Amino acid sequence: MGGKLPRVLADARNAIRAMVPPGGKVLVACSGGADSLALAAAAAFLHRAREIDAGAVVVDHRMQPGSAEVAQRAAAQCRALGLDEVLVLPVEVDGGSEQAARTARYAAFARALEDSGAGHVLLGHTLDDQAEQVLLGLARGSGTLSLAGMPAARGQYLRPLLGLGRADVEAICRHEGLEYWNDPTNTDPRYLRNRVRHELMPVLRSVLGDQVPAALARTAALARADAEYLDGLAASALHDAVLAPGPALAEEASAAASAVSSIHLARLRAMPEPLRTRALRLSVVRLGAPAPDFERLRALNALVLGSKSAGPIQLEGPVEATRIAGARLPAGAAPFLRLDASGLRPGDG
Repeated sequence: MGGKLPRVLADARNAIRAMVPPGGKVLVACSGGADSLALAAAAAFLHRAREIDAGAVVVDHRMQPGSAEVAQRAAAQCRALGLDEVLVLPVEVDGGSEQAARTARYAAFARALEDSGAGHVLLGHTLDDQAEQVLLGLARGSGTLSLAGMPAARGQYLRPLLGLGRADVEAICRHEGLEYWNDPTNTDPRYLRNRVRHELMPVLRSVLGDQVPAALARTAALARADAEYLDGLAASALHDAVLAPGPALAEEASAAASAVSSIHLARLRAMPEPLRTRALRLSVVRLGAPAPDFERLRALNALVLGSKSAGPIQLEGPVEATRIAGARLPAGAAPFLRLDASGLRPGDG
């Protein structure tokens, strides 16, 4: 440790300062890898300077031999840096998939936040992780929000290192004298992200230049700003289009308010399509169901615009969507779209 302060370490410290208020209590999510150890080192400096109150949380997924030792080593490194308190939380991963591991990990983070009283968890995702996320979103073909990648801040989770590359965090670890762990699962070709990282990204760099990850991350930032603006407009438009249950909608009034939504059809049709599809997606999510995929959202949009069938069509959840118009319309009511999630069991969404 020592020598001239690398610019990237100063950048990491400043990124945390920009996201965490003075005196704020945070936990660094640390796996022992280069990214999370670099984040821990930057946060520990601010902790020692009493700018913030920083601890750490280490999650042991118990998915490979020796995971407990790796977790304890990461915790020891965090303590040596001066972080306080440092929590080590073993979890059970149901099924062993990446998604199952993520679910277990975030449940552990939530428990750590509650137990410690911290306001935020700092996550070590880097610019390279963001670039890979954009490519995965592009492959799904699911719109602007997928291209927006990972948000720098979402609720209690902050990602201060999205402006730094993988080489940058490794340089921080070298400067701080930290030996980082290379997770063997990060080279497992069964995981699509690893193939993007080790097979696709080198080709893109070779053909388009080393600036590709930064360009993709910049695309994510621009796409997120656009998506959040459009989502805000869609939420406002949806608020104006949702019908309150009344005498003309006796059937709706008798249903649980949280399970059924009735949306004014003419107001939906009057929305520009980018807002309408977002409003429809939001209306389904608000019922507690998963966001509809591209095909289901297209079917729902066609239902609104006057497809031959008035429904119901089935959305995941389950949610039933029906166009109520003509002879199906209660007396005195304007045509509306009915979304019924009364069959959705708690926890299904």
